[in-house]
Amino acid sequence: MTPSQRFYSRAFSIATFLFGLFFRFEVKGGENIPGGAAMVCANHSSWLDSVFLEFAFGRDDKVHIIGKAELFKIPVLAWFIKKIGMISIDRGTSDVGALRQSLEYLKNGEKVAIFPEGHRVPDDVSSSAKNGAVWLAERACAPIVPVYIPRKKLLFTKITLVIGRPYMVGEEGRRMRADERAAQAARLLDRILSLKPA
Repeated sequence: MTPSQRFYSRAFSIATFLFGLFFRFEVKGGENIPGGAAMVCANHSSWLDSVFLEFAFGRDDKVHIIGKAELFKIPVLAWFIKKIGMISIDRGTSDVGALRQSLEYLKNGEKVAIFPEGHRVPDDVSSSAKNGAVWLAERACAPIVPVYIPRKKLLFTKITLVIGRPYMVGEEGRRMRADERAAQAARLLDRILSLKPA
């Protein structure tokens, strides 16, 4: 085990203990998690979403979460999230560095997570999805795994994440047009929201 893996394992153990004091955590659809590379895509309403995504995939299947660049300007937090492999992205720009780093993780057989809504959305209302997840999945030939996270997270209540079936986008040997990618992004958000328990 590398020093990075040891650090992540220890951080994971501490976080599961601490958060376990305040939340009851459940995962449905864990059997849908594929081995190897995947783009993990979830709805977004709270900073807790990143933590719960890591819990859902487990200690031995680390997910590199793409987070806003502003987080990397907070001294202690920046040190920690860099250590656990979070990817910084400058929202609103074509952040080539973030895309390159994400592709590198995917091509190494690792998982990368992104929130397609691009910002926090407090309720399951009409919102649009960014194209980044679809672009990365297409370029890396990796499946997309949709995940639904409850918008409301009350202390001492059960938090149930639902993991949907992985699926591929695009066609081998052909790059999608911009409008096709946008349509795929909209379908992805629909898939995520459709996982919400009745």
